[in-house]
Amino acid sequence: MHLEIITPDRKVFDGEATSVRFPGTDGSFEVLNNHAPLIAALKTGDVIVTGAGGGTFHIGGGIVEVLRNKVTVLAESASA
Repeated sequence: MHLEIITPDRKVFDGEATSVRFPGTDGSFEVLNNHAPLIAALKTGDVIVTGAGGGTFHIGGGIVEVLRNKVTVLAESASA
């Protein structure tokens, strides 16, 4: 699936991932390929990306949208 992590001033990550773990406001959750459509609020914490360009990104809250194998994170702030 394709993942983008975007802040108001820059794009932090743009690449492929096999799974992504998020710090949701109601608890952490994981998104895999072919996940059902989803919009969720995120709290401050780590987004853990598994895949070729994987890594851990610390975000300062935001939202995530999952739709047709495209995952978009709109974060208030983010660092690798």
